[in-house]
Amino acid sequence: MKVTAEKNEKVANMIFGSIYPHYLNRIIKNGRTKEELDQVIKWLTNYDDTAMESFIEGKVTFRAFFEGATMHPNAHMIKGVVCGYRIEEIEDEFQIYKQCRQMEKLVDELAKGRKMEKILRVEKK
Repeated sequence: MKVTAEKNEKVANMIFGSIYPHYLNRIIKNGRTKEELDQVIKWLTNYDDTAMESFIEGKVTFRAFFEGATMHPNAHMIKGVVCGYRIEEIEDEFQIYKQCRQMEKLVDELAKGRKMEKILRVEKK
């Protein structure tokens, strides 16, 4: 599927703190922890505990969440299909949508029981 400007805007305007509990419920239901969820999100965005808590409790949009993030240099290694969209084929003009799908892919992998060292991608030397 192709991302549209409308779809990108819709996701960009969603509130991170309203989506986070859904991520949390999904991973807990599959035997993972809040600490693990926070670890993968912090790995991706380079946020610390204080920033994460303020985003979870606040009314911060995905746009503001990702615009303030320093994405991990290995984020380009997050590939696959999420919600019918192949992450690596999402155009650069829809960066927020792509970043959101990258995060959702990490949450999916966590929920499916993938080992943390595989989720937190490391470039092979």
